[in-house]
Amino acid sequence: MKSQSPPPSLDARYSGISPRLVKIAQNAKDKLYSNKTVPESVPRRHGVRLPPDTTGEAFDEAIKALRKALGEDNVVLNDKPLVDGWYLEHPNTHDAFHLVDQEDLVSSATAYPASTADVQAVVKWANEHGIPIYPISMGRNVGYGGTAPRVPGSVVVDLGKRMNKIINIDAENASCVVEPGVSYFALYDEIQRRNLPFWIDCPDLGGGSVLGNAIDRGVGYTPMGDHFGAHCGMEVVLPTGELLRTGMGALPGKDGADNPTWQSFPAAYGPYSDGIFSQSNFGIVCQMGFHLMHETGHQSYMLTFPRDEDFPDIVEIIRPLAQKGILGNIPQLRHVVQELNVTGHPKSHWYSGPGPVPRDVIRKHASQMPCGDCAWVFYGTQYGDETAIKTQLDVIKSAFSAINGFKFFLPLDVPPDHYLNDRALVCSGVPVLRELEWLNWKPNSAHLFFSPITPTRGRDAQIVHDINVRLHAKYGIDLFPTLCIAGREMHYITNIIYDRSSDEEKRRVNALMTELIAETAREGYGEYRTHLLYADQVARTYNWNDNALMRFNETIKDALDPNGILAPGRNGIWPKKYRGKGWELLAGDDRIHKAIGGGTIAPSRATKAKL
Repeated sequence: MKSQSPPPSLDARYSGISPRLVKIAQNAKDKLYSNKTVPESVPRRHGVRLPPDTTGEAFDEAIKALRKALGEDNVVLNDKPLVDGWYLEHPNTHDAFHLVDQEDLVSSATAYPASTADVQAVVKWANEHGIPIYPISMGRNVGYGGTAPRVPGSVVVDLGKRMNKIINIDAENASCVVEPGVSYFALYDEIQRRNLPFWIDCPDLGGGSVLGNAIDRGVGYTPMGDHFGAHCGMEVVLPTGELLRTGMGALPGKDGADNPTWQSFPAAYGPYSDGIFSQSNFGIVCQMGFHLMHETGHQSYMLTFPRDEDFPDIVEIIRPLAQKGILGNIPQLRHVVQELNVTGHPKSHWYSGPGPVPRDVIRKHASQMPCGDCAWVFYGTQYGDETAIKTQLDVIKSAFSAINGFKFFLPLDVPPDHYLNDRALVCSGVPVLRELEWLNWKPNSAHLFFSPITPTRGRDAQIVHDINVRLHAKYGIDLFPTLCIAGREMHYITNIIYDRSSDEEKRRVNALMTELIAETAREGYGEYRTHLLYADQVARTYNWNDNALMRFNETIKDALDPNGILAPGRNGIWPKKYRGKGWELLAGDDRIHKAIGGGTIAPSRATKAKL
């Protein structure tokens, strides 16, 4: 395995890796690159992708004006080779995990503001020149579209590079205020540097933006796993350039200082407006407050269950344990096939035949692993003092004993490199990199997520699981389900892994994703988050009362963004400038299928005329 160039360190770059993880990051990068069969980049077929309805001359004049506002070096044209990179060295020009042609969902340029005032200047510039902008925090929204703008030719506004300050950590209030470029790695390291008794709550990977993940309603695994629910206060630039502070921040502080209650109480007086800035294109969040968790005792553990058909019974047992608060965190329930792919070994290590890995092959390999020959693996963590944790675990083991053959493991029961030890870190607020390992499953690996919500009931979970099993088999794709389970709902997250160099494979993935969305929606289950190419299809499944929710969102969008410049199409919300003119990608539209082979998702003149 050839050693690649060292990954960036957090000491040198805001988006880098914590020094404690440099060796692990180097190994992860080396593994991933050893599984590549395509060059790092190929010559581009086209030059700069212009924004819609913009001439080259008008674009050049606009870029000249933007450089004057931000500085010459802080506006960069997207005219160089497109490099997919990897997690810690990802592009901000396109989706590193491109499903369609690499040159389709690309920006025209990238702008790097350094302050809220700079963001306001960019927004006013976009209104003046009629050019769409697409803000990103750090661009690590991998599996959901990365940094790609929904409208090709948009100017990406990269907030992370120059807006990456931890503005405040209030030890008395157990809260913090951060800018978009602050990663989980950075926030964790700063808390450790100050020797403060706090935990952060991080998702599976720690390189993403704390702010960005929260406004996309991402989840973690401690008792504060609802990241948007843990936020308190925002500073937002509206699509006209006006500045807004939400919650108690709307009340001026004494002598021009910030209100001292801003990070203490999330609402203000009147309507609670924060929610409209999550998963939307109604504003650019430039600062955000968060509550922190006090450190506490904890114990992670693993349960295994022997039969595939145990699935609904496991869910039924989890529900009352979660509702009563006995389960200490947001646990994961994973199919045993995930024990294979999280080792970092490629699929060929386990199986060299055609199609998905057969169940008997999975069983054979699992029997040689710490989990043993099982079907489902449950990862949980309990919190409190030693006595409380023992009592909780006794209750949990008693409840799961109803499933014949279940087994219980502590971290000391498995090897140091087993996944359980990484879960123990994540569930105690320590960001890690382990989830990168499953990207080695395929050469040139990429992935997207299918993420519906179901009630925490066995019959509902089984319906969604059965749809996944049937459709993954239909399209010959390995099924990797992870369920993040709370007392009343579950995130059923399917990780669809594909070779980004194979057009044939990507077409199967697209067909699978399209059918999964449609079939689960017919049963009454919708996604909580999706890849940008499927945002329109998912948004249209929430169509109760003649699409009342979408009509409401469009009303807000048109009021706040009359010129339609801010992230048009993000999460399926289109401004009137684009609406109904062929930009929407709905079920039955074959543009994604065609764009995989070098076409475009942008509407043609014929499409616009027909609509």
